[in-house]
Amino acid sequence: MAGRRAVTVAVAIALAAVVAAAAGTGLVRRYALAAELLDHPNARSSHEVPTPRGGGLAVVLTIMGGCAAGYVAGAVAQGWLATVILGGGLVAGIGFVDDHRDVPARWRLLVHLAACGIATFALGPVATLPLPGGSVDLGVAGIGLSLLAGVSLVNLYNFMDGIDGLAGAELVCVCGGLAVLGGPVLLLPSLLGVAAGLGFLVWNWPPARIFMGDVGSGFLGFLLGALLLAGLAVGETGVYGPLVLLGVFVVDATVTLFTRAFTGQRVGEPHRSHAYQILARRFGHRAVTLAVCAVNAGWLLPLAWLAERFPPWGLPIMALAWTPLVALALAVGAGRATD
Repeated sequence: MAGRRAVTVAVAIALAAVVAAAAGTGLVRRYALAAELLDHPNARSSHEVPTPRGGGLAVVLTIMGGCAAGYVAGAVAQGWLATVILGGGLVAGIGFVDDHRDVPARWRLLVHLAACGIATFALGPVATLPLPGGSVDLGVAGIGLSLLAGVSLVNLYNFMDGIDGLAGAELVCVCGGLAVLGGPVLLLPSLLGVAAGLGFLVWNWPPARIFMGDVGSGFLGFLLGALLLAGLAVGETGVYGPLVLLGVFVVDATVTLFTRAFTGQRVGEPHRSHAYQILARRFGHRAVTLAVCAVNAGWLLPLAWLAERFPPWGLPIMALAWTPLVALALAVGAGRATD
């Protein structure tokens, strides 16, 4: 598809997606209220009143529908469509069931692994890692790394969906950054992420009137991992730029997980000791969500651009980008036992 027409098609589909996501989230909210699909506050919650959940279903269907429309218009490749529909459908499906009744962790993990296998097969694995001294050819290990990274992103996005507006705002920021850093292949999928996130935030901006639920959070983690593979496959992005953009979520989830493990806590138990949860209790959901947006736009996006501009130095740039985030997470006590 010619460049100017591709941009026009992508923007038109994305604008329709904003409306679809907002309207769809409203419909899901009505269903959740009627079905009494509510998150009730407890000792581990960050909210104070029963709130409908599962609004991420509208985000999932909007992005899938937008990708299908893009495929018909010639703006999306078959491999990407298969990844979103098949792989994303598996992750969203198990999340939808989990929102209605608890699914054992082993079955969720198996489904997540299968979905990431579809993405790796359809888009290709991470093949090389650029370093200042030269690139490292990963060979077969690249498949394992791609699967591990994909499953990790699915679950960490779920972990980080715990306060009003945060997961939707992160989707907008990261996909917006990928739209800037990438090219025509990433343009429509990235704009769909921005659009669906904005539509969802109409209902989820603090104070939230509906939560995303596992159906949405897991799917979005999968989507962002797939976007990384898609960008690598066509050379529109490298490894490190997208990882820099994901810094807030990756760092908070990782620091919290390792701190809980090293301090003898059961890492599988629900908790509210992520850095963003601690900060939200001090400053409120809106302030933390806005701060994350500011960090993404003012700190991570410029460094992601540098990582893309100078691929051999991507790893040191990523370390530079993540270091203050690690320091902040440790300073506020992420992962430490809470009351």
